[in-house]
Amino acid sequence: MNKKTKAIFCWSGGKDSAYCLNKVLSENLFDIKYLLTSINYNFKRVSMHGIREELLDAQTESIGIPLLKVWVKEGTNEEYEQQMEAILLNAKAEGIEHVIFGDIFLEDLKIYREKQLAKVNMKGIFPLWKIDTAFLISDLINQKFKTITCCVNDGFLNEHWVGKEIDKSFIEQLPSNVDPCGENGEFHTFCYEGAIFKKKINFCVGEKIYKPLEIKTTDSVCTSNTITKGFWFCDLLLIVE
Repeated sequence: MNKKTKAIFCWSGGKDSAYCLNKVLSENLFDIKYLLTSINYNFKRVSMHGIREELLDAQTESIGIPLLKVWVKEGTNEEYEQQMEAILLNAKAEGIEHVIFGDIFLEDLKIYREKQLAKVNMKGIFPLWKIDTAFLISDLINQKFKTITCCVNDGFLNEHWVGKEIDKSFIEQLPSNVDPCGENGEFHTFCYEGAIFKKKINFCVGEKIYKPLEIKTTDSVCTSNTITKGFWFCDLLLIVE
């Protein structure tokens, strides 16, 4: 039997990550040694998604794969790249040379990731690349993954769209200029139930918070021509059993 290739999986906590991880684990071609997530040091939340660190920890505990955290304080590209490079070099010392991403069709982001990985002589893997997003979201729902919007871009959607479950009704009601998977940065999600989890993540929905637009790291690229003034976040609170 051939030995599986060691890899790190870039984990955001959202639906695309969950779907992609399930696909990778099902195909059984890679040995996923770690999940990798960037976190805002000041707020202890997942970058861009705004998910609390304790919810991220609950996810990865339920998945059963160790988590590597990239801590970002200043929020600049330079800081993000330095922190990411340090973690990747440590992983490479363990014989890991591949990093898996759930990106679907953003060419600039894919090129950026590949250039950064090339600096440490590692290779990017993109299992969902160029797959139709309408199919992906439909298949996600059919596979009974449960997700909720935790952040929406006000250039596309208003506050009523944050804190909504991703289901067939959600997709049917999306404006025509919004990608079904939110691949252009229209919305971000939190996945709390599905095949990759040993148990459901229990949480409650807190307040909705509006944050004016700030400069983000390249890891949170939005390529839309729509004018974005800010983002609506829905605070999700872990329920400790």
